[in-house]
Amino acid sequence: MKKIFILNFSVFVCGAVVMIFELAGSRMLAPYLGTSIFVWTSIIGVILGSLSIGYWLGGKLADKKTSFDFLSSIILGAACAIFFVFIVKDLILYLFQLGRFGIEVSSFLSSLFLFAPASILLGIVSPYATRLKITNLENSASTVGNLYAISTVGSIAGTFFAGFFLIPHLGTTNIILLLSATLVITSIVLSRRLAVFQVVVLTAVLGSFWINKYIQQNLENLGIRVIDTEYNQVVLSEDTDKKTKKPALFLLTDPFVTQSAMFLEDSDLVFEYTKFFRLANHFKPDLKKSLMLGGCAYSYPKDYLKKNPEALLDVVEIDPGMTTIAKEYFNLKDNPRLAIYHEDGRTFLNRINEKYDVIFGDTFNSFSIPFQMSTRETASRQYDILNDDGLVILNMISAIEGKSGKFLRAEYATYRSIFPQVYIFPVTEPDDGAKIQNVILIALKSDKQPDFKSEDPELDSYLKNRWTGAIANDVPIITDDFAPVEYYRYQTI
Repeated sequence: MKKIFILNFSVFVCGAVVMIFELAGSRMLAPYLGTSIFVWTSIIGVILGSLSIGYWLGGKLADKKTSFDFLSSIILGAACAIFFVFIVKDLILYLFQLGRFGIEVSSFLSSLFLFAPASILLGIVSPYATRLKITNLENSASTVGNLYAISTVGSIAGTFFAGFFLIPHLGTTNIILLLSATLVITSIVLSRRLAVFQVVVLTAVLGSFWINKYIQQNLENLGIRVIDTEYNQVVLSEDTDKKTKKPALFLLTDPFVTQSAMFLEDSDLVFEYTKFFRLANHFKPDLKKSLMLGGCAYSYPKDYLKKNPEALLDVVEIDPGMTTIAKEYFNLKDNPRLAIYHEDGRTFLNRINEKYDVIFGDTFNSFSIPFQMSTRETASRQYDILNDDGLVILNMISAIEGKSGKFLRAEYATYRSIFPQVYIFPVTEPDDGAKIQNVILIALKSDKQPDFKSEDPELDSYLKNRWTGAIANDVPIITDDFAPVEYYRYQTI
């Protein structure tokens, strides 16, 4: 009876480890490759394929002589494979990030090298344990069903445990080490015949916890902090802004560009594209209430409240951890004119009954795009909640012309299908349609022709960036049903 319990326990633990490993793996790849559908496809495909190989191998091995000692060694091997991931993950991901591979190949090969060995070994566990547990043919089918049910329950438990507790509280690296330590302990429970190796591996894993803690402390001394939230792995770093030469704090959640920044010595906006949001005051001088989709470090919301002392602002930020970071590191203060909602921007748009003068959109990273925020249905809902003379100001990273401009042209066509007037403002090179850069899309609900000159020198300089060239109508609009946005955006990387 004791052996049966140990087998059930081992199968449960290994099932849980597989799913926690998969979820932690997505966070591991995110800083280097993003969180696009290509990354998730590679992780899921590689792990499922590896488990299948493991199931096949487990069946072959179980047809031969079986023992608790051998099963213990398999689980210890899986612990070593996961510990090896801790050692090499940054090197492998760094190499593939800098390589000349496309995102699909980089995602697949990174997943293959990092996740396949451990997943194959973990796949062996269930069929091998089943053979150990079967005592006669009469109960073989129920034994198989029982163990695979236990493995599945373990996977379910691991999924919720990782998503609701481990990732927000421990961080990716500590989770990898915890998984390795858990498998070593499971191996010890099964058999102590490999005691020397088990002790050595467990000692190395526990020592690595302290090493990782030491590394994190030294990174903080260098002005670098790595923070895991429910949705992102956030890297904060202090550096000098290349354009102004002023010290600044930078926030990154994406492998290709910095998402937000704040000068340490003054309150001006760091990134040029965020200054284009100020065009709201040109197109709607008497604005009273606005909505911003995507808060990140709240750089522009702070600027908005400062420059519009009577106006209100609602900010929708899906990640509450990001708001916490903004308050702790980016001087975000509580303000009666600022309301913050932690939910997906699309669900907010679907349920809200307010009316706004301006809707700001800053939810698109350089590669990972929440497709539901780019569709015709989203644009239609934005149209509905705007006042009659309201507008949308949307930031994108794209070219305008050529293959690298497909996403922008699709988004332009999407908004043109809803709004009577849509204009494009390239931020850095207004005359270069082939350049990949921040591009501001402004959609006006009114059909009244606006003035593209301003007495305010700053706003006038932004208005001069208006794209007056042709925008090809060669890409279909984006809908909830058809939204290949990551495929379009891949062309720009």
